[in-house]
Order: sequence, then structure tokens, then C-alpha cells
Amino acid sequence: MSELKARITNDMKLAMKAKDKPAVKAVRMILGAIKQREVDERIELDDTQVLVVIQKMVKQRNDSIAQFKAAGRDDLVDVEEAELVIINNYRPAQLSEEEVATAVDKAIADSGASSMQDMGKLMGLLKSQLDGKADMGAVSGLIRSKLS
Repeated sequence: MSELKARITNDMKLAMKAKDKPAVKAVRMILGAIKQREVDERIELDDTQVLVVIQKMVKQRNDSIAQFKAAGRDDLVDVEEAELVIINNYRPAQLSEEEVATAVDKAIADSGASSMQDMGKLMGLLKSQLDGKADMGAVSGLIRSKLS
């Protein structure tokens, strides 16, 4: 069992003992998503694969929050935001905008990128460095603004 999955399982036990229903619900969702992927692919996930599942859940929560706000459903926004806080506890520390901008500038300089045709090459370089530590959609937008 990966360290991250073991930590999540342990946190679920602690939340159950503390009778913290929102935390139990969120942690169960995380473990359910991990277990679903393990069953579907017939493998045991390592830490990086568990992080991919968690990042997908964060993206889903952010999309849901945006849609609920647009629909005026503040009650559901509050639920999703509470789940997002718990899910974010299992992600690595996120880089600041300045750190992301520095990494993008360095990648552009190292690769000699000069136009939008180099976008794929830059994203390939940066994905290995920043994946899980920064929103890759925001990184893509930053690259577009610098190359155009």
C-alpha cells in the first residue's frame, strides 16, 4: 500500500472516531475513487497514481463549485468547498504564481521556444516538473501569453 493511501485510510479512522461526518464523507470518496481505479485497472496504485486521482477530484470539485455558483446554489457550494479543503490536504504544496512564471521562463529559455508551435514541447517539459504542484491549465495560459 502506498504511503499516501495509508495516510488517507488512517485519517478516515481518526475522522470516524471523532464523529466528523463531513470529513468521513470526503475521505470515503477519496478512498472510493482510489479503489475504483485499482479495480478497473487491476493494479495497486502507487503515490503518484493516487495523486492523479486526487487531482482529478480537485478539478471536479472546482468545476462543480463554478456551476453551483452560476446556478445560485450557495448551499451546494458550501458542501463542495468543504470537501475541497479536505481533499487538498493530500496534495503536495502548490507553487506560487511567481515560481510557476519562473519555471515557464526557464523552460522557454532552455528550449529556445519562440512561437505557439513550440507549445507542446514546453508543456512536455513543464508537466514533469510542475504536475501536481501547479494547475496545468494556468501554466498553459501563461505559456500562451508569453509566446503570443
